[in-house]
Amino acid sequence: MAYFLSLFPQLMSGIGVTLKLFLLTIVGSVPLGIIFAFFLSSKFAPLRWVMQVYIWLMRGTPLLLQLIFVFYGLPLINIVFERFDAALFAFVLNYAAYFAEIFRGGIQSIPQGQYEAAQVLRLNPIQTIRKIIIPQVTKITLPSVGNEVINLVKDTSLIYILGLSDVMRLGKIAMERDTTLVPLLGVAIVYLVMTGICTVILRQLENRLDYYR
Repeated sequence: MAYFLSLFPQLMSGIGVTLKLFLLTIVGSVPLGIIFAFFLSSKFAPLRWVMQVYIWLMRGTPLLLQLIFVFYGLPLINIVFERFDAALFAFVLNYAAYFAEIFRGGIQSIPQGQYEAAQVLRLNPIQTIRKIIIPQVTKITLPSVGNEVINLVKDTSLIYILGLSDVMRLGKIAMERDTTLVPLLGVAIVYLVMTGICTVILRQLENRLDYYR
């Protein structure tokens, strides 16, 4: 038990990288996903096809492979990222694709009468999206978005492949140094706490959005 408890200061030293990647991915991928969702719903076919190919690529290939490609592959064409920037770039593009599909479903579930009502109220397209569409889509898609947020917490563990000192990599180092699986139990507890906190926050958001029913 003493050894187990002694691991946590070491693991917590890597939580900053994990949380930074998590928060910046949310900040970057959610707005991008909303924009891409409207592109997917566009009547302009070439734009819609380009977005469909992008989402097919992002969802059809492993995130780990995308991380490797961004950090090790792009330098071959003179596009070089620092380790954390490469991880963030790959995560934002990947999760924007997933969020785009979720938001597209939410947008298409809005009845046509909502748009007609906005025209009667003389709202311009931007006002219609901001005041009518986005609030309803937020409520409709929040459970699905919440699932992706939980997945994102766990997927941050993949950045150990780039040599970043996150929770997973520090746990792996301790495991190899001490020849024991106990450090991985500590890693599991850290991720369980983070996903638990996210779950509580998401449930609170769902409760606050009940007035959109």
